[in-house]
Amino acid sequence: MGLLTPLAVRIGALSWMPKLLPQVVTVDTTLQRVTKGRVSLLDVAGLPNLTLTVPGRKSGIPRSTPLLCVPHDGKWLIAGSYFGGPKMPLWVGNLRATETAEITIGGRTTTVRWRELEGAERARMWQVMLRSWPNYAKYEARTDRLIPVFLLERA
Repeated sequence: MGLLTPLAVRIGALSWMPKLLPQVVTVDTTLQRVTKGRVSLLDVAGLPNLTLTVPGRKSGIPRSTPLLCVPHDGKWLIAGSYFGGPKMPLWVGNLRATETAEITIGGRTTTVRWRELEGAERARMWQVMLRSWPNYAKYEARTDRLIPVFLLERA
């Protein structure tokens, strides 16, 4: 956690953030491109993060999305929260359509396998995720959909 993490938590809790997410992602993607993947908005906020790259399920074109992540036992947890918005993030469908993905952390790219968590395992890992990003509870309350949780591990 960094000096700006408390501010990031407050901003992330704002109810109107889902409307700004496309602009936030654009700024973050640009920052990562300029820094060759070494710096993201989540880095500036002092939060653990990765860039997930998966082929588009229709186009096959690689799509990259910066995401908050929770490192856990040498693996990574990610959630399709979209700030609690009503729609599922596009990357979720793309990930579900492939067996492996790439993640970039600090400029280093790794191929990963993924597994969507369900039931009691999802509930346990959700609690782990809440310790890193308490706003997940707000996102869960904001939406009628179940926020998917994925566990990524090196392939």
